[in-house]
Amino acid sequence: MPQITVDYSDRLADDFDRPGFARALHAATVEIAAAKPPACKTQFRRTQDTTVGPDTEGHAVVHVVIGLLAGRTDETKARLTEAVVELLKRYVKPADGLALHVSAEVRDLDPSYRKYES
Repeated sequence: MPQITVDYSDRLADDFDRPGFARALHAATVEIAAAKPPACKTQFRRTQDTTVGPDTEGHAVVHVVIGLLAGRTDETKARLTEAVVELLKRYVKPADGLALHVSAEVRDLDPSYRKYES
């Protein structure tokens, strides 16, 4: 915990500093949500097809989901999602003419959540 998933449009493959973003996001998650640094795990998933409204061209999307163990306040979750959006503005630089849509949410992990490390 936290479990972080980042879905991003294929068009951003060369315009998204994913390692830099992950490091900054982990630091923000530790500071804002009291996570432990070694517990931060981020997976990036590149999506091939993006449609925004009726358009299939000219748009790129990044959506970040952060799963945390229950117990954080709504204010903490809001601060973290606001930090994610600000970080995305810094680490994603789309090519000219490409409309960028970024979003983030923080969810409580289900009580059934378990993990294993070896």
